[in-house]
Amino acid sequence: MKVALVHDWLVTHRGGERVLDALCEVLPDADIYTLVHQPGTQSPAIESRRIFTSFLQHIPGIHARYRHFLPLMPSAIESLRLQGRYDLVLSSSHCVAKGLRTPKGTPHLSYVHAPMRYMWDLFDDYFGPGRARLPVRAAAHAVRPWLRQWDRRTAAGVNRFVANSRHIAAKVKRFWGREAAVVHPPVALERFAQVPLEGGGQGGYFLWLGAFAPYKRLDIALEAFRQLGAPLWVVGTGQEATRLGAQRLPENIRFLGNVSDEALPALYRDARALIFTPEEDFGITPLESQAAGRPVIAYGRGGVLETVTGRTGLFFSEQTPASLAAAVRRFDGWEAGFRPEEARAQAGRFSRAAFQQAMLREIEHLLGNLLPESPGAAAGL
Repeated sequence: MKVALVHDWLVTHRGGERVLDALCEVLPDADIYTLVHQPGTQSPAIESRRIFTSFLQHIPGIHARYRHFLPLMPSAIESLRLQGRYDLVLSSSHCVAKGLRTPKGTPHLSYVHAPMRYMWDLFDDYFGPGRARLPVRAAAHAVRPWLRQWDRRTAAGVNRFVANSRHIAAKVKRFWGREAAVVHPPVALERFAQVPLEGGGQGGYFLWLGAFAPYKRLDIALEAFRQLGAPLWVVGTGQEATRLGAQRLPENIRFLGNVSDEALPALYRDARALIFTPEEDFGITPLESQAAGRPVIAYGRGGVLETVTGRTGLFFSEQTPASLAAAVRRFDGWEAGFRPEEARAQAGRFSRAAFQQAMLREIEHLLGNLLPESPGAAAGL
């Protein structure tokens, strides 16, 4: 079967790219179409493919500034043309990938990490007061209605949607008026499960790990631990690094920057708990923490409710420093009843193999039940 994989951009290697990597493994002859590609940033399974890029690839400095070209991304993805005939188009989309134009009669299955979050429910997290410069905020408000209209319109051209969580399936229904099956994304848990369960948490610190994006709400963790005085280690970098790094932080908060993949398992294992502050579409770091045998203190909304249980973590109800600080204080008593082996068993439900098998079933379902009259009618989805 000849397959075209479509992904928004190939500049970093995070959760979305791990999904693409897993798809490449079970679709070994697939080509990849993307807005921009920075060679050398992806896994060998991705880099070894034929990769076709849009006109954005030719803009000087695009790999560092691609986010600034959001208003051009719909045109860029629509400008991509499939190089030959394909039996299936499979998009991995959190921005515009699902908008690639497919020839009539070519089925399109879209795996949705999230509808365009910065234009829908998280608009203020990206472009609210204090989140962006005034010209950027004004431009975002100007293009928002058009981008949302485009986002809805291109959803009608997809035959079947698969969401990465029930949380995202609900957004697909709310924003696009479409149903979506649910297949949780793969998590590379093997290297975390190899660390011994004995001695976990002995580093004494709490751990925050992720990209410094506005909706990740690292600011909540920094303020909560400023008040608590407990040790917090922060791993990652991103677009908010300059603003957050300019703050005068107490000595109990350490910024570690990016940490190598080899060092992460021990970093999780030695932490008392992972601090998870965003309302995330799915959330891979809570599963990595549980695979290493450590609990999670998480904001109780979004995909984390599907991956963390009351036995493997604590939830706080408001996205505020006070609510998080209260949860950390409750953790002191809760921690005594935590069982590392329960956390590891919970994480084991979200393996790479389980994702791959489920996605192959979704492909089989689409191709076996496709209705020719209209894309949106396929299989009732």
